[in-house]
Amino acid sequence: MRLASLLLLLTWSACGPAEKPEPTFQNVPFTEEGLLRFERAGVPMVEVKIEIADDDSSRARGLMQRTSMPERSGMLFVFPVEAPQSFWMANTQMSLDLVFVSAAGSVVSISKYAKPLSTEPVMSVGPALYVIEFEAGFADTWGLIEGDTVAWERY
Repeated sequence: MRLASLLLLLTWSACGPAEKPEPTFQNVPFTEEGLLRFERAGVPMVEVKIEIADDDSSRARGLMQRTSMPERSGMLFVFPVEAPQSFWMANTQMSLDLVFVSAAGSVVSISKYAKPLSTEPVMSVGPALYVIEFEAGFADTWGLIEGDTVAWERY
């Protein structure tokens, strides 16, 4: 009888609701791969260090799993075709500003303070070849607006 009771107790405890594991976040080191400059009417506004995501794997990973970025740094996403772009924040712990840039280098739209860990899409207003992600507040701090231009170089 004791053995049956013990087996029943062990079976019951093993059948409880499974706990969903919490996502783990780490601060992946920033890898400086280039420099990007915002300009307005040909006048430089701010320069930032960038990581470059220019293949499927690095674009899919983006800033997921990161907890912070160095000051005045961001990630530049380079797409093979200029088209409306859509991002999500499902595995991104920090709030971000996303700057959508045309093939000609003009800012077409800015999405500020994207909600962390959200599956809601963050979309460009028009076609973009580039998207730049910064920690939230960057666009407001530097007064970025549609029509500003972007120039960048890879080291």
